[in-house]
Amino acid sequence: MPKFPALGKALAVGGVLLALTMALQSVSTLVSEREERLREAERGVADSLAAQQLLVGPALQRRCSETWSVLKGEGKERKAVVERREFVLASAPAALTVSAEAAIEPRYRGIFKVNAYAVTAKLHARWTDLAALRPTAEHAGSELHCDAAALFVAVGDARGIRSATIEAAGEKLAVLPGTGHAILARGFHALLPATADLPAAPLSAEVSLVLAGTGALSFAPIADDTRVELRSAWPHPSFAGRFLPSQRQVGDQGFVAMWQLSALATSAPRDLLAGAASCPVAGQTRPTAADGNAHRIESFGVRFIDPVSTYVLSDRATKYGLLFIALTFVGVALVEVLRRVRVHPLQYLLFGSAVAMFFLLLVSLGEHIAFHWAYLSASAACTLLLAFYGSFVLHGWRAGSVFGVAIAALYGALFLLLQLEQDALVLGSLLLFAVLASVMVATRRIDWYALIDNLRRGSAAAEPPGKPAGPGGQR
Repeated sequence: MPKFPALGKALAVGGVLLALTMALQSVSTLVSEREERLREAERGVADSLAAQQLLVGPALQRRCSETWSVLKGEGKERKAVVERREFVLASAPAALTVSAEAAIEPRYRGIFKVNAYAVTAKLHARWTDLAALRPTAEHAGSELHCDAAALFVAVGDARGIRSATIEAAGEKLAVLPGTGHAILARGFHALLPATADLPAAPLSAEVSLVLAGTGALSFAPIADDTRVELRSAWPHPSFAGRFLPSQRQVGDQGFVAMWQLSALATSAPRDLLAGAASCPVAGQTRPTAADGNAHRIESFGVRFIDPVSTYVLSDRATKYGLLFIALTFVGVALVEVLRRVRVHPLQYLLFGSAVAMFFLLLVSLGEHIAFHWAYLSASAACTLLLAFYGSFVLHGWRAGSVFGVAIAALYGALFLLLQLEQDALVLGSLLLFAVLASVMVATRRIDWYALIDNLRRGSAAAEPPGKPAGPGGQR
């Protein structure tokens, strides 16, 4: 076998590094594809069960109409024409208290887990004044007519409603589908007890609800004073929306979060009433979410996320792959220089391939077992393989064991980098500094000019034909 000159070997090792970079890119692409499969599974569960939920209400609304006579025409054709105006009156509560508890009910699509939930909620609303539901005539001599006031609760996806009860003015009311709201149409409502005009104020109402959903749960602060308390055994909440909780307790046993908001801090009450006032009448088109003027209401809530996502951590680990291969090559080259051992570029390729294989093992095992166990299994397998192979390439079990310990230390450092996301930069910098310092200390007495001259003379020397190769490619 001909020996490689120093430059030729450097170019060959560079080519090996380029090939391994492409392999790592393929692993990274695989991680992205598997993560997209997970998103498809989440969408599939949401399509079959219910999507993320937004809870709005309870609120009151009342459909009214005004009719009046107008004289039109001239002379003998002059006659009275009846005109009609339809409108909706709405009233948000003065105080709203929500007490809810969410239980996680995971669903599976193949090997992919999706966090679904069932929330049991009690909503207590109180109106101190119902003047907003009393119509005012806009035309002299007109007649006003209003339907019974309705109390409604809107949700993000009505398929998730498992049960709902409404009690108002001391009576249990019949629950009907739909809200009658122009934009927030999904939900349920109940007609208030019929009276001469409206129920007496103040009016209190209590809604009990069991609602299923996936991913996230949100609430809209539609009252003058809104207070929400949410409990769950899920230990990894991600609070989202326009407002963070004023108080929260998060632990291994779950979390408790409380929000307290005033109408001075949010436009949700005004948005709710504006949407109700735009309720369409016969012949008008109902707005949809695709319209540019679609109704958007401020909300807050929580996402039930998995903090240790296999694909997120695997993707982050793969980004360090090239650095790991480069450090492995540095270690092999250092041993090659210090111990005068010749390592063939193909052996560099095998060393790098074993390191790259770790990331593929990590992704595949992480889909079936916990990430830390997947990491431990993949790193242990690759470390043992590299130590075993290194003992032959580097001419000795001791050298192979030291090499394996160094590889294990690299895997341990990578695990710390993945766990300490906020401190990853400083830890990575210290790691690189430690590697650089080790190389400088180990090579401080080497005469590089003499070493290169020896390599040049060795590469120029003729090889006796038929001489068998020694271990590790050394002749």
